[in-house]
Formats: sequence, structure tokens, C-alpha cells
Amino acid sequence: MPRPIIYFARHGQTDWNAERRLQGQRDIPLNALGRIQAAQCGTILRDLFARDNLRAADLDYVSSPLGRARDTMELMRTGLGLPPNDYRIDPRLMEMSFGRWEGYTYEELQLREAQSLAAREKDKWGFVLPEGESYEQLVVRVRDWYESIERDTVVAAHGGVCRALIAHLGIEPKETASLGDIGQGCLYVFAAGGMTQHP
Repeated sequence: MPRPIIYFARHGQTDWNAERRLQGQRDIPLNALGRIQAAQCGTILRDLFARDNLRAADLDYVSSPLGRARDTMELMRTGLGLPPNDYRIDPRLMEMSFGRWEGYTYEELQLREAQSLAAREKDKWGFVLPEGESYEQLVVRVRDWYESIERDTVVAAHGGVCRALIAHLGIEPKETASLGDIGQGCLYVFAAGGMTQHP
């Protein structure tokens, strides 16, 4: 029996995203562009559902507890004509903790944490950030969440969570799943063992 389809949106942009600061589990709100991107995700979803002859109300909706993901979910649901607040929160979808690195840019960390930063570059997946997590730890809770879903689901979460899902589903090996950008204002559809990006 095929696994449920996941419609995954990374939250819209925040000021810390724009400044390239590590957010992790800090609760930084969407900025004006981020709200536009979140609404755009709702439009993309509406078009995908129309293409596939799906009723938006028939899917499950779940968000990370962080405000930037919740606001993204509520703007998407508004665009779908659904009550904005009628969705579930799951703490397993919270972004990876960057511990004491949260709030810093990589340039700032090169001055403050050069040795730890170099160690992470050698093993980006397994390195446990100071007072934080590793991708290896993150994928455990993301896998636990994924195995619990029972029907097609719309998700609002984070770039790290998306990378963990990509690795768990074997779409990319963990060495490359931790690299590359996870876009904002677009949708990732996980289905039939693969992933597509829209638009």
C-alpha cells in the first residue's frame, strides 16, 4: 500500500533568513516577504489540488509549533478557503536546534567557533552542534512523525526538517541531503518514493 503524499512548505522568509542568521528553534516571525511567500504556497496548493481533483478539506494539516511555520500554515489555509486555525501542531516538526550558534551568521561563527565549525564541515550529518542537535538526531524525530501519518498531509515546517525527510525517504544520501537550499514560497511534494518541487 503506498504511503500518504506529503505537501511540504518551508516557512516564509524571516528577517534572520534575510540576514543569513541561524534560527534553529528561535521563534523569529515572518517578515513582509515571508507572508507573501506563504500566501503563494497556498496558491500553489490550490492549483495542485485542482490538477489532481482533490478537495482541500480532505487532507490532514500539521505544522511545527514555531510561529513562522504556524503563520505560513494559516496563510496557506486561508488561500485554500479553509478555517486558518484548524490544523494540528507536532513538536517533532520543529527545526533542528543550533544551540549556542543560534542568532549568528556563518561569518560571525568563523570568528567565534572556528574549531567547531571546521569539525562540522567534516561530518555535517553527524556533528552535534554545541548545546544543540545533529541531523542524525533530527532525522529520528522526523522519521517518527512520518511513520505516524495515515493520510495525505500538508506540512508547514523548516529547511532542516525537509532535509531530514529527504534522507529518511532515501531520495538523497545523507551526505548530500544536508546540502543545498530548501526554497521558500514553493511546495515540495513527496510521493511514490520521490520528491518534486512546485513551481
